[in-house]
Amino acid sequence: MSGGPRHILLVSHTARPEAVEATLTVYHQLIEAGVTPVMADDERTNLLAAHGEELNVAVLHRDTEINEIDIAIVLGGDGTILRAAEMLRGESAPIVGVNLGHVGFLAESERHDLAKTVTCIVERRYRVEERMALQVLVKVGGIVVYETWALNEATVEKASRERMLEVVIEVDGRPLSSFGCDGVVMSTPTGSTAYSFSGGGPIVWPSVAALLLVPLSAHSLFNRPLVVDPRSSLAVEVLERNQGSGILWCDGRRAWDLPPGARVVVHRSDVPVRLARIADAPFTDRLVNKFHLPVDGWRGPVRGD
Repeated sequence: MSGGPRHILLVSHTARPEAVEATLTVYHQLIEAGVTPVMADDERTNLLAAHGEELNVAVLHRDTEINEIDIAIVLGGDGTILRAAEMLRGESAPIVGVNLGHVGFLAESERHDLAKTVTCIVERRYRVEERMALQVLVKVGGIVVYETWALNEATVEKASRERMLEVVIEVDGRPLSSFGCDGVVMSTPTGSTAYSFSGGGPIVWPSVAALLLVPLSAHSLFNRPLVVDPRSSLAVEVLERNQGSGILWCDGRRAWDLPPGARVVVHRSDVPVRLARIADAPFTDRLVNKFHLPVDGWRGPVRGD
């Protein structure tokens, strides 16, 4: 944006002391740079209560509209980044995450790099990377009863621990297999390191355009993860013979109950999620660092490799 003061959204897990401390650090750096910090009303209230003094923070949707946001700085773990993606859905402002949690795979930097990250944001020294998202439909009796989206995954799960969920999985309008299971994960490459990974799915580089389907504890010989074309459509039908119901979770944030006969259809969304990138480290290095993978003894490629 140009022609006026910059507005940078701060999204923070302000219920945690370490997030409050990091938010205050970013706040003072932005104020010094002449940038207007913006926060959601509840997060601003938590910050003021913890700090004990008035701060010059604009309130989102009261003082500043979402389309005035230049970029969002997210302070927390992947859950906080997913919340920011929900807030900025369909807007041009990208998101940069600073990890205050454990793995924080979506985050661009760690707590010790906070000042450097903010400097790069203020000086606009970042590039924007667009990540595929999912469009998710729930149909009952052929009628769409719920529509949402996901950055990481849409998961159909059993609603009761005691009962297995019986489903049919479908690719491009054709049935592939039916089985009893704990659930089915339909994921983007971004989500391949999240729930899909925990369920035994493959890690897919973010630059690869694909959709993933991963059965969870499926009682079937054909229970392997699938990687399909990004133009494909995936579906999971909750079979009528289920005695219980299922539940749809999108990014672990949005849920919808699935009665027997419900059908969940997933395809690539037309609206990507925009992430700001500062470092040029390859995804391989990110995997090694986040998962603490052993690479001792590696000598590297020789000339001509």
